[in-house]
Amino acid sequence: MGHLATIKDIAKVLNISVSTVSRALRSTYDVNQETKAKVMEVALQLNYKPNYNAVGLAKGHSHNIGIILPWITNYYFSTVITGIQELAYNKGYNIVLFVTNDSHERELSITQNLSTANIDGLLVSISSNSDSCSHFQNIIDEGIPIVFFDRVPNNIKTSKVMQDDYYGAFAAVEHLIENGYTKIAHIAGHQGLTFTEKRLQGYLDALEKYNLPVRKEWIIYSGFSQECGESDTYQLLECEQIPDAIFAVNDRKAIGSMMALKSKNIVIGKEIGVVGFTNDPASTIISPSLTTMAEPAFDIGSKSCELLFKHINKKNFIYEEVIIPGKLIIRESTTRE
Repeated sequence: MGHLATIKDIAKVLNISVSTVSRALRSTYDVNQETKAKVMEVALQLNYKPNYNAVGLAKGHSHNIGIILPWITNYYFSTVITGIQELAYNKGYNIVLFVTNDSHERELSITQNLSTANIDGLLVSISSNSDSCSHFQNIIDEGIPIVFFDRVPNNIKTSKVMQDDYYGAFAAVEHLIENGYTKIAHIAGHQGLTFTEKRLQGYLDALEKYNLPVRKEWIIYSGFSQECGESDTYQLLECEQIPDAIFAVNDRKAIGSMMALKSKNIVIGKEIGVVGFTNDPASTIISPSLTTMAEPAFDIGSKSCELLFKHINKKNFIYEEVIIPGKLIIRESTTRE
């Protein structure tokens, strides 16, 4: 490995002190513009890269931010990470990724073993069964800022970034109603999660607006996987009265629902409509293509990261709750003809 240029190398080339080079790179007021320009020119020639670990020690920053999230293998969270890292890298920060596999026990272990000296802040999407989030409050109490995104706790006062789960669900169900579906079921996520409950409420309010029935057996809580969507749909097909449309909490469950309907030779759209929530790339590949509420995943990642830097740089920054709207994408799965 070749020698990495340091501020000592720049100082040697210019025959000036190391402290002068350091101040010039930081553009302090006590270094004249001519010296700053020469330092920048030599730094560029030597391909100098700042040592953020050293800078962090001097300023009390590590230039690392942590991300704790349930999964990295699905489209939504991978897109969120892209939004985070683009802003973080532009600010000279590295990201440290922790994956819980949607396990509260693993989430708890990660937070208990987290070296807070090596990170300046955390971005968190909680696991499905995080009934208590005191472990995150403990980290905040230690002086490490946290911004929650997507899956957020209700009982912690800090910044949070979410898509508009309520309106997205309402719009998705209203679309079904406007297309003539009147017996609409909902295959939901885990109970207790904020976004699960908001999407459920959007579903219920849309039915109420149009005076359509709410049947307890048509609302099923379970996981977020394709397999859960399949099993939920088989359960709906066993009901005394079978629904004519299904609103799924996410696209993976919607696709699972479509697979179950196909296995029973039910014509999707004409006989039973299906709408999802995410706009996963798979929604355009499956046949028929899936109507869905597109989530602004990249913007959620970027905004979360932006708020975290505000908390890092200003300890008394007043927390914000940001809700970003989605967009209904109409495709074949809700076409009756």
